[in-house]
Amino acid sequence: MILIVTLLVVLMLAAAICAAVFKDLISAVISGCLVSLIAAVLFYLLHAPDVAMAEASIGAALVTAVFIIAIKRTERYEE
Repeated sequence: MILIVTLLVVLMLAAAICAAVFKDLISAVISGCLVSLIAAVLFYLLHAPDVAMAEASIGAALVTAVFIIAIKRTERYEE
């Protein structure tokens, strides 16, 4: 169990670093979504399923959808 949690935390840190480093905004948003999904899994492993469901639905799904819609409707300057 500790090995799984440690692996998830390392993956979460790697995805967060990728989200900060990526120049492409869509890639950064998807990396942020991955951070939220891993956080939801960690909350579930910590026996907080209600917080895990809220994190997965709001943090991963809703916020990612809003960011992607906003990026698609604006001009992209990062190129």
